[in-house]
Formats: sequence, C-alpha cells, structure tokens
Amino acid sequence: MVTANGSSVTEFILMGLTGQPDLQIPLFFLFLVMYMVTALGNLGLIILVVLNSHLHTPMYFFLFNLSFIDLCYSSVITPKMLLNFILSKNVISYMGCMIQLYLFCFFAISDCYVLTSMAYDRYVAICNPLMYNTAMSPKVCSYLILGCYLMAFACAMAHTGCILRLTFCEANTINHFFCDLIPLLQLSCTSTYVSQLEIFIVGGKDIIVPSLTIFISYGFILYSIFKMRSTEGRSKAFSTCSSHIIAISLFFGSCAFMYLKPSSKGYIDNGKISSVFYTIVVPMMNPLIYSLRNKDVKLALSKILSRRKV
Repeated sequence: MVTANGSSVTEFILMGLTGQPDLQIPLFFLFLVMYMVTALGNLGLIILVVLNSHLHTPMYFFLFNLSFIDLCYSSVITPKMLLNFILSKNVISYMGCMIQLYLFCFFAISDCYVLTSMAYDRYVAICNPLMYNTAMSPKVCSYLILGCYLMAFACAMAHTGCILRLTFCEANTINHFFCDLIPLLQLSCTSTYVSQLEIFIVGGKDIIVPSLTIFISYGFILYSIFKMRSTEGRSKAFSTCSSHIIAISLFFGSCAFMYLKPSSKGYIDNGKISSVFYTIVVPMMNPLIYSLRNKDVKLALSKILSRRKV
C-alpha cells in the first residue's frame, strides 16, 4: 500500500519516552496523575471564568483561552503516551500521525502567542493603567485572540505540509513519544533540506518573536515595579512576575532546545526530556502559576463553594 505522497509506510511505531521495562509502570502512574491534574486544573479554571462575572476581564479572558489551549494541547499528546507505557507495541496510523502533528503544532503555537498577549495585557495594566480600558477593550482582546489562532493555523499548516511532502520508505519507528517534526524528518528517505529550513525559519519566528516580546514587556513591568514606593506592593508584584517569567522561560527554553538546534539521533534522545516540559509539565503548572495564586480566583472559587453549601 502506498500513501498519497508516494510513501510505502502506512503506520508508525512510537518508541516512547524510555525503553526500560522497569520504568514503564511507575512512569505510567506518574504521567497519569500529571494529566489528571492538568485536566482538572485547566477545566476548573475555564468553568470558574465562565460562571463568575467578576472574572470577565481581559486578563481572565486570556487565561480562559490559555487554559483551553493547554487542556487540548495536553490531550493531544498524553493519552497516546500513556498507552505506550502499557502496550508492547504502540502503533499510530500515517494519517493519525499527521493529525496529531498538526494539532500539536496548532496548540503549541497558539500557546506562544496567547502568552505574548497576556504579557502585553500586564504591560498595559502596570505601565499604562490610564490607557488600559482603551488599549485592552473587548474588541481589541478579541482581535488579539483571533490573531493568535490564525497565526497558529497558518504555521501549523506550513509545518504539517512540509512533512506531508516527504516520502517514508521502510523505516517507520519514531524515536519519540508522539509524532513530532524532528523525529519524522529523520525517518524520511528523501531530501529534508527544504523542510528543515522551513521548520527553522517558521519555528524560530514562533519562538523568538513571542519570547522577545514577552521579556521586553516584563522588563518594562519590572522597571515600573522597582519604581513603586510601597515595599509590600513591590514585593508582591515582583513575586508574581518572577513566577510568570520562570514558567515562560521553561516553555520557550525547552521549545528552543528542541527546534532551534541541528537534529541528530543523540539529540532526539535528549530532546525527549525537554519535550516533556513543554507538552506536559508547563500545561500542568499554568493554572497554578497564573490563577490559583490570584486573590480574584480564590474569591470567585470561595463564592461558588459557599453557594453550593447554602
């Protein structure tokens, strides 16, 4: 059987995170718990924002979208990864692999640009508070989110299109726990130069431009914080911003390590670890970092719980 692009491969085998049998079951339960925490945390935040009118603000509008993206993003990767821990042979069809690749790219790139929009929102709120209602009006927020999704759609189509143009002959074992760009490039029996160049240029733009925008925004934010007269307010704002910067650095740093370096077999083995951070760890941490430490979210949650008790 031959696929539409001339490939003789109709299915792929995912090697998974590790080949050591003794680690399969412990890792299964570890990542199962992490996925449950991710799903409950992000779904809980989505419901909380929808039900509480006090959270219908630009900041929580972006958090709502971030939680939706993280929930979908993690669900594209983790269930198949969990199966790999308990099955002796984890097979995914050629079309299923391409769909997983596209969805992964779409939600990952959406995550990059939503985080950028959130940084811009905080920049306006702290550095230009008098302009906040105008600069972050509902119309502007809607356009920003629409732009995030359109950019993700276009870039994901470009990445997936590059892989669809490649031919896969006999090798069908992907040295990864999901269908990712670099491991698929290594399996192709045709030239991948153009595809690698496209991934480097488009992927670099999707990592470098948002990360620079975010860190410049937080640079201005931190400058404004240091100018505050209140020591308590400065300490509180700095604590919040520092946790955000750590989460963003973890996400963009692990992505850059995977996609902005020359590919090799040994490099892919190390890249699996970085992939765990931006596909599983960061989506799990985001609800805690961006919302559960926030007084508004705690107040909204306590109000909903008190209504249920009554």
